[in-house]
Amino acid sequence: MRFEKGHKETTRRRIVEVAAKRFRGDGAAASGLAGIMTEAGLTNGAFYAHFDSKESLVKEAMVTALTHQREILDKALNDQLGLESIIRNYLNIDHMLGRENGCPSAALLPEIARQPEPTREAYGVELGKYTESLASRLPSSSSSPAREKARAIFALMVGTLQIARAITDPSEAAALLEAGVQAALTLARS
Repeated sequence: MRFEKGHKETTRRRIVEVAAKRFRGDGAAASGLAGIMTEAGLTNGAFYAHFDSKESLVKEAMVTALTHQREILDKALNDQLGLESIIRNYLNIDHMLGRENGCPSAALLPEIARQPEPTREAYGVELGKYTESLASRLPSSSSSPAREKARAIFALMVGTLQIARAITDPSEAAALLEAGVQAALTLARS
């Protein structure tokens, strides 16, 4: 059977998108290839026409999700959203509840740390791009360059989101998210 030009790339992209959602929602270790391929509308055997291993899929799905997150940030910057709006767009109830479409860092950091070095290196590159974009919105001072502030703010936001997701009381989670917003703003202004 002949396929249209670009079919293989479109299929690969569909697998990566499904995997990125699954990994963020259920975790990479808990997401089986069979479920990912079924959700992508493909058979298990089709996986190896696109990837050498699950590790290569984890790497590509993570990079894709991080790139998408940076594109959202860049759009917010291009739309001239203020820093508080950017932080609130990250630290909010919808993002807390929508793990499968949210920040891959908040959803997957412990698993990323256990991945092979090439995956961790790719994560580091994408994280650097994200924090550079965030740094472009921050004031710099002689004691605290914008890049350092951006790294600290992002780390604070990721940790806040992770803890809020672990809390069972919705009002406590909301209070924690607001505390994270205020702490990030304080750090940005320092």
